[in-house]
Amino acid sequence: MPAPTPIPLGNPSQSAATLSPAGAGPSRRQAIALGLAGALAAPWPGSALALPLRTLQFPRDHGSHPELRTEWWYITGHAVAGGREWGFQVTFFRSRVDATQGMRSAFAARQLLFAHAAVTDLQGQRLLHDQRIARAGFGVAQASEADTAVRLQDWSLVRSDIGPAAGPDTTGVRSRYTARIQGEQFGLQLQFDSTQPVLLQGREGLSRKGPDAEQASYYYSQPQLTVSGTIALGGERLAINPAQARAWMDHEWSEALLHPEAQGWDWIGMNLADGSALTAFRLRRADGTALWAGGSWRAGNQATAKAFGASEVVFTPQRFWTSPQSGARYPVQWRVQTPAGSFEVRSLLDSQELDSSASTGAIYWEGLSELRVADSGKVVGRGYLEMTGYAKALRL
Repeated sequence: MPAPTPIPLGNPSQSAATLSPAGAGPSRRQAIALGLAGALAAPWPGSALALPLRTLQFPRDHGSHPELRTEWWYITGHAVAGGREWGFQVTFFRSRVDATQGMRSAFAARQLLFAHAAVTDLQGQRLLHDQRIARAGFGVAQASEADTAVRLQDWSLVRSDIGPAAGPDTTGVRSRYTARIQGEQFGLQLQFDSTQPVLLQGREGLSRKGPDAEQASYYYSQPQLTVSGTIALGGERLAINPAQARAWMDHEWSEALLHPEAQGWDWIGMNLADGSALTAFRLRRADGTALWAGGSWRAGNQATAKAFGASEVVFTPQRFWTSPQSGARYPVQWRVQTPAGSFEVRSLLDSQELDSSASTGAIYWEGLSELRVADSGKVVGRGYLEMTGYAKALRL
């Protein structure tokens, strides 16, 4: 089915949903940076050129940062519910609309909030998704600056404390995230509890995304989240088996856009069965060579992560799938070399391309995948793989 059409700023809110084998909807990074419905505008005079290294403060930095251009709270995971295997994604975005920052009108759309939810049904070989968008305010949408509390109509993602952290943790407490999503074809009532310290990506939470200093973001993850709750669709409400479920949370905010030479990127976030966590990414030029790379590794018994240098991460494609919809040729199996070891990443459903060309203008691939040891082929974890810029160059 066609991707949702853009929502004009005259409407305070609107939603859209589709159900198809390939699905459609905005990538978390593409949608926020493209800034649906007019967020692409001349830079705000108050914009910073580069982000300073600073100590992240919690719970404040769990909350929104409206002074910066882009931000997202992103949760992905896998679960067994109703005896079937599922992947899921819940993402809330915030985008500063630069053109309206100097306006005094209460109706000026200074911030846009939007959300994306998706479910991968492995047995049914299908992808379901829905989305919401609204300008902040008017009792319709809000993102708290004090803590994670993002609401968009009847969708929400809220963080709360559930007791002291068991070990060294910059937050000092354990977190619980509660997501409530009611789409047209499916619903998610999910609860995620932290089991490990917050993982600060890059250098103490400042993560470089390119060769220039301004290409950086504040970025932390919470891997190895436990999962409970329900997935509802087709008149059924399926209870998740917590013993067969795990999730990953990213919170990232930035002022930067992509480097001009970047064609797109490849990214993975993987929960390993032994409690370890692997992040790896690369930005590609048009000829497929790496422009920048990075990531991190944290062993399950460690509180801090080892950050990877730009030359230490190598993505090598192993198997391709060609989309019958876009004609894009995606590497759905990768060999990923890191200082923590060499791994294979394999998609669990090849047809996880999303076409949002009618709204954000982007076509990309994002979906549930498994992680294997490269030499032995042993499955050691699961997570999500994201690939952009294969159908056409990504322009943010």
